[in-house]
Amino acid sequence: MSSHPETKLQVSVFDTKVYDREYLSGNPDSREIDWKFHDFRLSADTAPTVAGSTAVCLFVNDKGDRECLEILKECGVRMVALRCAGFNNVDLDAAAELGLSVVRVPAYSPHAVAEHAVALLLTLNRKIHRSFNRVRELNFSLNGLVGFDVVSRTIGVIGTGKIGRIAAQIFRGFGSRVLAYDVYPDHEWANSAGIEYVDFDSILSQSDILSLHIPLMNETFHLINNTTIKKLKKGAYIINTSRGRLIDTTALITELKSGHIGGVALDVYEEEEGVFFEDLSGKVLMDDELSLLINFPNVLITSHQAFLTHEALQEIARVTVTNLIRGDRGETFLDGTVLTDCTRSSPGNNSRPS
Repeated sequence: MSSHPETKLQVSVFDTKVYDREYLSGNPDSREIDWKFHDFRLSADTAPTVAGSTAVCLFVNDKGDRECLEILKECGVRMVALRCAGFNNVDLDAAAELGLSVVRVPAYSPHAVAEHAVALLLTLNRKIHRSFNRVRELNFSLNGLVGFDVVSRTIGVIGTGKIGRIAAQIFRGFGSRVLAYDVYPDHEWANSAGIEYVDFDSILSQSDILSLHIPLMNETFHLINNTTIKKLKKGAYIINTSRGRLIDTTALITELKSGHIGGVALDVYEEEEGVFFEDLSGKVLMDDELSLLINFPNVLITSHQAFLTHEALQEIARVTVTNLIRGDRGETFLDGTVLTDCTRSSPGNNSRPS
C-alpha cells in the first residue's frame, strides 16, 4: 500500500472533453484520485504543467515522445495511462529507459467500433447523409440516391482482432461473402463464421468493400498507397475506422478523382491532429486535402467517433482508473493493458511524494 494513504493520487489528464471528465470522475473508484483535467494536449511544451502529479492520462493525439517523457520524469511522473487502444504516439523504448510504466485500454468496446464501420458503409452506400440534408430543405427528390444491395457484394476485412472479427461477423449477417486478411489468421474462427482468409493481393482484387481494422505500425503505415490502391476493384468502397495513416491521402484523392475508387468512409484521417475533436466552425480549414475530401459527394467523414458509446466510455474509465490505482500501489496491472511495467523495478517507487 502507499506510504501516504491519506493523500490522493494526483493525475493530469490531457486533451479532455466533457465526456472524458464525466466518465473518469464518475467511476466509483475515482474517489482515490485527484484529477487535473486539461483541455490542451500533452507535448514537450505543455509537459511542465504536470508538476505535482505522479501519473498522466493521454489520448490519441497527445505526444509522448522522448523529449516529453523526459520532462514528465523530471516532474515526478511515474506512470502514463493511455485511455485508448493505440500507442503509436508514445515512445515506449524511452519510457522503459526512464522507468515509466505505460498502460492502455486494449479493448474498450470492439462492438462500438465495428458497428460504426457498418453504419458508415450503409450511410455512404444508401446516401442517407445526403438524403437527410435534402429532406431538411423540403427536397424529397430521389435523384442521385441510388445505392446497392450489400448482400450481393464481397467484403474484405483487413485485420481480424476483436474489432475486425465482430465487423466481419456483422457483414456476414447481411449474407455477403466476407474475405479476411491477417498476418496471424485464425482459421478455426473463420471456418465457424463462414469467412475465408486470403492473401493481401487477393483481398484487394476481390473486394467490393474493404474495411480496415489494424493498428498503425511501421509495417502498416500507408498500407493503402499509390501502388496497393490500384489493385482494388474499380468502384470499390474503402471503410477506415482504425488509424488515419493506414491510408495515403494523396493516393486516395487521385483514385477518387479518376473514378477507380467508388466511395470512401473515414472515421480517422492521417492529419487529424488539431482538427478532429475540435469545433472549427466559422474558421478556415487549413488542410487542403481534408477540405477536398469533405467536398467529394462519395466521401463520408466522421470525427473519430467510432469509440463513442456509453459502454465504451464506461470501460475506458474502469480500466484506466483501475490501472492508475494499481500502479500507484505497486500492484499488477490488468491483463493485456501493459506496454511497459516499471512499477516494481525500483524499491519504494510506489510511494507518493510528501
